[in-house]
Amino acid sequence: MKTLLKVAREKKGLKTREVAQLLGIDQALISKFESGSRKPTKEQVIKLASLLEIDLETIMVAWFKEKLLYEIGNDEFALKVLNIVREEVENNYVISKRNISNNLTTIINEIDVLKAKIDGFRKLDNFKIAQALELEYTFESNRIEGNTLTLRETELVINEGLTISGKSMREHLEVINHHEAIAYIKHLIERNSPLNEREVLSIHNLILRGIQPEDAGKYRKVQVMIKGSSHLPPQPFLVAKEMENLFIWYESNKKILHPVILAAELHQRLVTIHPFIDGNGRSSRLVMNLILLQYGYVIANIKGDYDNRMQYYNALEIAQTKNNKEEFLMFIAQIEKESLERYLNIIGQ
Repeated sequence: MKTLLKVAREKKGLKTREVAQLLGIDQALISKFESGSRKPTKEQVIKLASLLEIDLETIMVAWFKEKLLYEIGNDEFALKVLNIVREEVENNYVISKRNISNNLTTIINEIDVLKAKIDGFRKLDNFKIAQALELEYTFESNRIEGNTLTLRETELVINEGLTISGKSMREHLEVINHHEAIAYIKHLIERNSPLNEREVLSIHNLILRGIQPEDAGKYRKVQVMIKGSSHLPPQPFLVAKEMENLFIWYESNKKILHPVILAAELHQRLVTIHPFIDGNGRSSRLVMNLILLQYGYVIANIKGDYDNRMQYYNALEIAQTKNNKEEFLMFIAQIEKESLERYLNIIGQ
């Protein structure tokens, strides 16, 4: 791996000092990576691959090989350990790749290249940029649900505290509540708080606060009918039990699935359960973006115009009624890719 890094850097005509500055990594570490006296972290490898235009698979294979050799060396149990690890990795690979097409795999790889590039410029993060993107997210997420406030009106409500003539109090509260819910998920990330049922209820409580206070942060108390597959009629279930199962699934898959797929599928599963009287869509999208932000991605902002809204709803319906999540996962992955590209464009990269 050290040769890969040095050759790629020299091919780009960069000095170690320049690489260090661009990636925010100490220059001494870059030199140690190239000499082999220090091993980069996985995150650092991805950043280096993006900057130096090294094939990600090639360098990751080299990195993992050296990591394994360093850990087990010539230990007498090394071969036995490797065989056991191989078996478990193959099993996990089957689980993580189920129903994932080559097209989805391709876009996920493209997303990670974009994320690696953004990671190299995190020092350029600007409060005003984040504020503008979060404002757009609030506007679009509410527009999906029928809120008629324009982007400019949404900005006036959030930043100026103004009341827009001709617009309902509910629409104003939807904007304010969603804005506060974004601040809450960012607070959870700063505290490194794990995602659990309590936090989902807290997010929903913010969404419906002042709108339907009797239902805010509370599950439906009656049995709900969930759409069956194309061969089965709708089936009744208890919300609390389904939510418990949802988080069992989440805990079992959060270290296996790619973060974008994990976030998208949790969103799809949560909105399918439809655990609340109202606010399911907004809450599910916020939970999805909480996961994305936790892993260093950017907010996946689904547009609320007719075409995007219909594509979003249709993909959800296919996932719910035909047990085929491919289209929905592709849709969310494409949204995330576009959001990453837009972020890079804003910061001029």
